[in-house]
Amino acid sequence: MTSPSKIDFKKTDKHLYKPSAKKPAILEVPDLPYLMIDGQGAPQGQVFQQAVKALYTLAYKIRMSHKSGHAPADYFEYVVPPLEGIWDIIPGTVYDPRDKTNFKWTLMIRQPDFVTPDFVEKMRSIAQAVDDNPSLSAVRFDRQTDGLVCQMLHMGPFDDEPATFARMEAWAEEEGYRRQSKIHREIYLSDFNRTAPEKLKTVLRFKVEKR
Repeated sequence: MTSPSKIDFKKTDKHLYKPSAKKPAILEVPDLPYLMIDGQGAPQGQVFQQAVKALYTLAYKIRMSHKSGHAPADYFEYVVPPLEGIWDIIPGTVYDPRDKTNFKWTLMIRQPDFVTPDFVEKMRSIAQAVDDNPSLSAVRFDRQTDGLVCQMLHMGPFDDEPATFARMEAWAEEEGYRRQSKIHREIYLSDFNRTAPEKLKTVLRFKVEKR
């Protein structure tokens, strides 16, 4: 059970992590800090799995840094936020839902404001001393601004997402907005390695502009 003293961004920023599954919404997403890693290929592939593991390894090293005496002075206890991903396809290829090998992605985990580039490097060195995952060296610390977006909660398998996106696009058009591109963000509220596909909960989000 989460301690009352721990900050949980899913609760403090409910508008970002708990959208409705019944109706899309338009919102402004602020500039936020993340651990990030870029890659391409199917989510079932080894490269993707190593990238996810590297992100979580470093995220938990940062989260538990107060236990090892490495935490900065402004450290506070918090719940590690959910995994997120920005999805596209490799330039020059065609989207085919049956073939995920041409997927291009940036995976990320949000970080508290006390995290700095130097602190991330210190935690990376500690992690690499005990973990030989080659993807640890590829994790970067950066900020991301989504800006104006359309967002909705998708319930069910990832392969069913196109129907939810179609619903979001149609609603956005009715409200006077236009989707900027096919690039989109997903926030994984469920552990997709342990949750049945029909029970998955995923926040879907894409950038929009006023028509």
